[in-house]
Amino acid sequence: MASGNHSSITEFILLGLSADPQVQALLFALFLMIYLLTLLGNLLMILVIHTDSNLHTPMYFFLSHLSFQDLFYSSVTVPRMLENLLSQRKAISVKGCLAQVFFVFATTGIEACLLSVMAYDRYAAICHPLLYRQVMSKQLCLRLVCGSWVVAFLDALINILLALSLDFCEVQTIHHYSCELPSLFPLSCSDVSSNSAMLLCSVLLHAIGTCLLIFFSYARIVSTILSISSTTGRSKAFSTCSSHLTAVILFYGSAILRYLMPTSGSPLELILSIQYSVITPLVNPLIYSLKNKEVKAALRKTMLKYLQCLRQHRREIA
Repeated sequence: MASGNHSSITEFILLGLSADPQVQALLFALFLMIYLLTLLGNLLMILVIHTDSNLHTPMYFFLSHLSFQDLFYSSVTVPRMLENLLSQRKAISVKGCLAQVFFVFATTGIEACLLSVMAYDRYAAICHPLLYRQVMSKQLCLRLVCGSWVVAFLDALINILLALSLDFCEVQTIHHYSCELPSLFPLSCSDVSSNSAMLLCSVLLHAIGTCLLIFFSYARIVSTILSISSTTGRSKAFSTCSSHLTAVILFYGSAILRYLMPTSGSPLELILSIQYSVITPLVNPLIYSLKNKEVKAALRKTMLKYLQCLRQHRREIA
């Protein structure tokens, strides 16, 4: 075992997406635009849900928390990525890297838990419409959201406490744009078998636990939809689930593959990471707004109120 440890290795080098300065400038502009649109879209979604009384339902309560989570999620990685794209020396301290690992892991877990909770909400709404308000009470909704955050943070804490005991070799290069737990294992001189086993258990527990809830929820939903006699009723029932199902496929498809595949610094790893940590927070508000008539109506109402306030303010100034 090498003698390198946290005290001798003080920083890592994040190689990022490209070493070409011209490509880096283009990537900076692209990801800055994506980040600003992510902030705008999710903040607007939270604002609309909280200001429109028609959207004060369990489904939109969970959606507002998903939007808040997506703001948190993208802010964990994208600002650092933007900083590195402008820097000559793309260094991050060991402590900063471990902190980013913790928050990336936690936010990924929160996203998975919230998506599974939203699947259960759709199951309750479609399969038990008469009991929906009774089943999905405010207390239960709040407990499900708090439980999602607590479980994800505890899981991240266990993994990061194990990572704190790792000794790092002289090789400091991370073939990634951010610090993720699988990327640290090849840099360690220590035995990472316990860390790898814990990571695998965490991924499988999150994947199997949340995926099973989503699978069984949608199995019952599909069965209920097929039993509806009218085509209009089927279409309306399916439309309430299509947005959530799209978000689930986008997130789970990339996140599970990223954490289960061996770390090699391949372009596929970068693409998968960008998909679930950068693209998913951007497209979630679009998915839920473009496919949802209630959200589109609330957006129009909010924009009209804003324009009216703006006109009134201009008149007062004049």
